Amino acid sequence: MTHQTLIADELPAKGRPRGFDREDALMKALNIFWMQGYEPTSIADLCTSIGIRPPSLYAAFGSKAELFIEAARFYEHIYWDDVWARLEKEPDVYKAIGRFFEEAADILLSDSAPCGCLVVLAAINVSSSAPQVSEAAREIRQEGKCCFANRLRRAVHDGQLPTETAVDSLATLLNSLLAGMSVEAKDGASLSMLRATIKHVTRLLPPEPVQSG
Repeated sequence: MTHQTLIADELPAKGRPRGFDREDALMKALNIFWMQGYEPTSIADLCTSIGIRPPSLYAAFGSKAELFIEAARFYEHIYWDDVWARLEKEPDVYKAIGRFFEEAADILLSDSAPCGCLVVLAAINVSSSAPQVSEAAREIRQEGKCCFANRLRRAVHDGQLPTETAVDSLATLLNSLLAGMSVEAKDGASLSMLRATIKHVTRLLPPEPVQSG
């Protein structure tokens, strides 16, 4: 059941307009957070973008921080969940990593998605007054690193990578590359430029062990 269905089935909360579309509101919030960053974005900016008044925003999301965190999770779910799932399902680790970064480049420069990763870019301007935002963004980034590490460990177990592979540091490197691609996308890199970069990604992986016998 989607967020939109849940909202439609409920009576409007105090201050929230009838027929409120939560997913549409999250998408609009996502875009303005991406354009301006978390700290510079005001409640007035969010209300203007979403098309609701402050009482409606607080009734629906609780606070600016909670709205950002939900928008970040929504972004990850809409644009990245399937990509991470395919990384896990592809049996060949070299193909899995290569295809992941090809798909990542497409997402980071997609016309339908904010340019660059929201979690990397929009949370940069976060002060100590919003620790929950910094922590939520950190958790999402760490989830990505864990996904890389789990896939690499499986490749070691399957004999595709050497047993001495430094899984954790390699996962950190891959996650850092993904973050760097987000910055490059925001700075105006073209799809061809990103694809030229990611041609080297599988070279970061150790060669497959030579099978004896």
